[in-house]
Amino acid sequence: MKKSKKTSPGKNPKIEDLKVNSKSGNGEFLTTNQGLRINDNQNSLKAGERGATLLEDFILREKITHFDHERIPERIVHARGSGAHGYFQVYESMKKYTKASFLQNPKEKTPVFVRFSTVAGSRGSTDLARDVRGFAVKFYTKEGVFDLVGNNMPVFFIQDAIKFPDLVHAVKPEPDNEMPQAASAHDTFWDFISLMPESMHMIMWVMSDRAIPRSLRMMEGFGVHTFRFINENNKSVFVKFHWKPLLGVHSVVWDEAQIISGKDPDFHRRDLWENIESGNYPEWELGVQIVEEKDEHKFSFDLLDPTKLIPEELVPVKRIGKLTLNKNPYNFFAETEQIAFHPGHIVPGIDFTNDPLLQGRLFSYTDTQLSRLGSPNFHEIPINRSLSPVNNNQRDGHMRQTINIDKTSYDPNTIGGGCPFQAKAAEGGFTSYTERIDAKKIRARSKSFFDHFSQAKLFYNSQSKPEKEHLINALTFELGKLKSDEIRSRMLGRLTFVDTDLARQVAAGLGIPVPKPESPVNHSIPADGNPQNYQPVIANPPVEKSKALSIENTIRKSETRKVAILATDGVDDKTFNSVRSALLNAGATPAVIANHLGTIVSSKGMSIKVDESLLTTSSVLFDAVYIAGGKESIDSFLKAPESLEFINQAYKHFKPICINNEGIELYNASDACQKPNDNNDHAKLEEAGILINKNSEEFIDAVAKHRFWNRKIC
Repeated sequence: MKKSKKTSPGKNPKIEDLKVNSKSGNGEFLTTNQGLRINDNQNSLKAGERGATLLEDFILREKITHFDHERIPERIVHARGSGAHGYFQVYESMKKYTKASFLQNPKEKTPVFVRFSTVAGSRGSTDLARDVRGFAVKFYTKEGVFDLVGNNMPVFFIQDAIKFPDLVHAVKPEPDNEMPQAASAHDTFWDFISLMPESMHMIMWVMSDRAIPRSLRMMEGFGVHTFRFINENNKSVFVKFHWKPLLGVHSVVWDEAQIISGKDPDFHRRDLWENIESGNYPEWELGVQIVEEKDEHKFSFDLLDPTKLIPEELVPVKRIGKLTLNKNPYNFFAETEQIAFHPGHIVPGIDFTNDPLLQGRLFSYTDTQLSRLGSPNFHEIPINRSLSPVNNNQRDGHMRQTINIDKTSYDPNTIGGGCPFQAKAAEGGFTSYTERIDAKKIRARSKSFFDHFSQAKLFYNSQSKPEKEHLINALTFELGKLKSDEIRSRMLGRLTFVDTDLARQVAAGLGIPVPKPESPVNHSIPADGNPQNYQPVIANPPVEKSKALSIENTIRKSETRKVAILATDGVDDKTFNSVRSALLNAGATPAVIANHLGTIVSSKGMSIKVDESLLTTSSVLFDAVYIAGGKESIDSFLKAPESLEFINQAYKHFKPICINNEGIELYNASDACQKPNDNNDHAKLEEAGILINKNSEEFIDAVAKHRFWNRKIC
């Protein structure tokens, strides 16, 4: 018998035969899975430059279908999520603009389920990754399910859905080593971004404090796309959706986010759950920006461009109702994990526009749910069921739960008496808005989409000084992680179109000069057919700055803030009790942090339950610190290095610190730069959020301010 020829290690011929040469730079043409060479991989097929995306675009469908089915059973994006039940109530009838029933009666409460999520990380990743946050709301209305599927940022990275698989492939862990997890600080992401200048506006948002929220309860939500409202007279207006948190918009700092990821990677999930359990129900107001059809083209940007927002100075946000989350899920998997959102789930009175990103999502979400939940019957899972009756001729399929007892599963029919009947518009039947379409089939993008930098510039100019510093540091961190000097340099060139000082400061942090921007800026969208002639388009911004874009202008409240009270055996009764009572009355959540668990005994013998010890918690998990007096208590803390680290972190992260009596000895032993014995008068210390022997009301006011950015950092 002839012996088989041996192969050297790593040269298994069966594996080698399956390999495909995927190295870049070999001159291969881009093809479909069937080997068809692709002429345009940047634009979906539309009915005119600003028209609807056509279902016949087989390249778009193949690309997104493959992308949607890449992973099971975890969501490809938005895998890590947290959810809650609640209700929505409109303030007054919106009949003038829309016939949507849930927006008519102020007395009616519409049940909702909301899912918040990070985008890039897996189910086991940290809550505190620098990332976009999903903000998806399922309304269980009388007319069926309406899903408002959005993010905590009003714009997106790309203009056309055909680029979505490319974006996610770029930001996900690199395919050769599956690193890094839940992070964008790597070469593939910035390589893609540096070649897609339409992403520059979104990059400003993602590198800002908005990408690391303090709480899911303290972040905005946006529908991202432009939708339509349609009233009973079939009159249409354009609408942008906003969710405005009643606690204001607040964030953590980057160093704090990284520490929280190690101390409590479930920080946001725990915060949402615990506050709902304790009755601190999160609330948002639903706001809308409404634009009449006649005003569609009056702006310097295109309403259908998902990389653009409408500055609130041009179109104010009208607050029309309130969302309240008041019940946690009974079962995480059955509800939060199995809920299926879809931007195509709409009700009469709400309709789509020709936003090319939205058009692609209308196909993608159904396809994704088929893969993830394994059946076209995913709508029968309890969390996804419509509260209004479901009657149609869909039958059978994997995991079918409904038992139909009639003979007919087709339309028209006479055996079933013609049922179910089509509903006329007057009977609540859905009708699409009649929009005239008269255009050639084309793979192109409207020139009104070509301005990629003016709103990125608007966002950066609108930030406060600390916010700008954080954004610069974020870009420096991200680009500093790159291995490719070429990508780093190319990205710096793009930043020069946003702000030259921004580019200069990032370049200084990277230790390289600001390069001359490469040409072309975007090889995919040439102005005249010749990529080498493409130059950046920067329109005159309609406003120089927008207050709504800066967190500095947000609401500030002490409600639900977590305050650490450093107290151990021998703590002073009077000051301890007065501060804790005042915090509770103000709606804050005080927690006693001692050098051991169990209970402590005050100087007068009072027994006090300890919430956490110095070894089981960290100051990054709190919004403020109170150092209670009492000589025995302070002497004990002075012997514990962890107590000094607790204060050091709070100081470093700009949080309010209140000190009482003997507590000043512990504070003075810390590494804080600003101390009362360093020629600092108390007024300057108060401006830096350091309060010494102040009353409870002054401390609560400081807690509401959240951060003190004018603090000197060693």
